[in-house]
Amino acid sequence: MEKEFEQMEQQFKNYIPILDALKDENRHAIILLLARNKSGLNVNTIAEHISLSRPAVSHHLKVLRQAGFVDYEKKNVENYYVLTIRKPLEQLKLLIASIEAQCSQS
Repeated sequence: MEKEFEQMEQQFKNYIPILDALKDENRHAIILLLARNKSGLNVNTIAEHISLSRPAVSHHLKVLRQAGFVDYEKKNVENYYVLTIRKPLEQLKLLIASIEAQCSQS
């Protein structure tokens, strides 16, 4: 039983970047904006739609990218960001399943 709790604790630590990325409303707005624009958007366009500065948008995109929610494609001299949400969502599902399994054993 103790080993299972240690594994779950490690899972939580592994998911910190994903959970951290989801705690900010600006990042929610970026995710939703990219969901509506499947071909990708550059930083300037994202900044125009959510009323943030380019540096602020870049920061949020970096956090989202590190957590696996977005990636970018280089087009000419600009990066176009696209949503790549499947992997972090699958990881969250695994975490939830692990917690549910542990709770049902109690």
